[in-house]
Formats: sequence, C-alpha cells, structure tokens
Amino acid sequence: MCLKVSTRNNIGGLFRFVNTVSIRYYQSMSTDIREVHDLIERLGNLVRADVRAVCNESGVRPVQLEVLRFLTQCNRYSDTPQAVTEFLGLTKGTVSQTIKVLEQKDLLSKQDDVTDKRLVHLKPTPKGRRLVERTVPAKSLVSGLQQLAGPKSKAVEKVLRDLLQTIQKANGYKTFAPCHSCRFNLRRDGRYFCGLTQEPLKDREVVLICREHQYSLMAGTK
Repeated sequence: MCLKVSTRNNIGGLFRFVNTVSIRYYQSMSTDIREVHDLIERLGNLVRADVRAVCNESGVRPVQLEVLRFLTQCNRYSDTPQAVTEFLGLTKGTVSQTIKVLEQKDLLSKQDDVTDKRLVHLKPTPKGRRLVERTVPAKSLVSGLQQLAGPKSKAVEKVLRDLLQTIQKANGYKTFAPCHSCRFNLRRDGRYFCGLTQEPLKDREVVLICREHQYSLMAGTK
C-alpha cells in the first residue's frame, strides 16, 4: 500500500515537473519570437528612414518607390498591376492611383502585351530606375554590413532568406522568388525554359522574381 502511494506521488510529481518545464519553454519561445519581431521591425525602420529621405528629396511617396522597386526586380510574367497588388499587399485602387502618379512623373510607362491585349506591362523609365538605385541598398544597411566579417555577413543573408521562406510556407504566401530557384525552371538544349508557360527564358530573366514561382516539391528550395 505504501508502495502504491509512493508511486502515485512520484507520477504526480513527474506530471507537475513536465507541465512546469513546458510552460517555461513556451514562455521562453514566445519571448524569443517577440524579440525577433522587434529586431526586424527596428531594422526595417532604419532602412525606411533612408528611403523616406530620398523620397522627400525627389517628391515621391514611399509606396510609389516600393512599386518602382518591385518592377525593377520582376520578370515579364510579373510586371502587371495585379502582380504589384499581390506582392505589396495593396488594394487595386491604391495601385491604380500610384501607377497613374508614376506615369505623370515620368518614372513609369505602360506597354501593351504583344499577344494578350488584356494585359498591360509596367516598365520603370530610366529616370525611375535611377531613383531606385539611390535607395537600394540603403546606406545605413551597407555601412552596417561592412562592419561584419565576410562569414557573418553571409550568415545573416542565409538566416533572413530561410526565415522568409519559412514564413511564406507556413502562411501559404506566394514566394515571389528568383526564377532560377523555381521548380518550373528547366534546361533544354543548353537554354533555360519555363515548364509552366512552356516558353524559353533568357539568361538575364532567371535572376528576376516571378509571381508564378514555386520551390522544389522535394527539397523546398532548388
């Protein structure tokens, strides 16, 4: 009888111990996540401060610069008003008005699609590209990364890239990543080829981001 009571007490103590450890673990994990959030937010604020300074000098709004920035990064499948809306998470009305202002400022031009008359492609003008080059990369970020040794700088890039991919996967977001890392990117007769659109790709296109991008189903990345 005494043995049974002792065993019951030991089991009860074990459950209490596991419960205490679990609570402390999840509390610690939550604290770490909040700290990561704060760090990313702070870094973003520093970068945006540089961007706002250029915007004030140039007479453009940050959202207008964000649109231009995306259009200098994306491929021919993604330089549409719809893709801009998806990438930046903006409303169609905001994107439409932003495009109109960028056209008026000679920072952006529209081009009709040669095969689908319903599509319009958005192309930054040379003036628009020069404006983007003034803000990317941000001066504060450059000066900070230059203070890190080579391996540390590469480690920062890898951690941020892994975090981005994990967030996208966990939330079902579109990846909007470079074409060369997409599962549809193929090689045929020594040339790049898109397995989704069944069209050949130029070498310079595979480094641009695409709205149709999907990571390899086997490895998550390619």
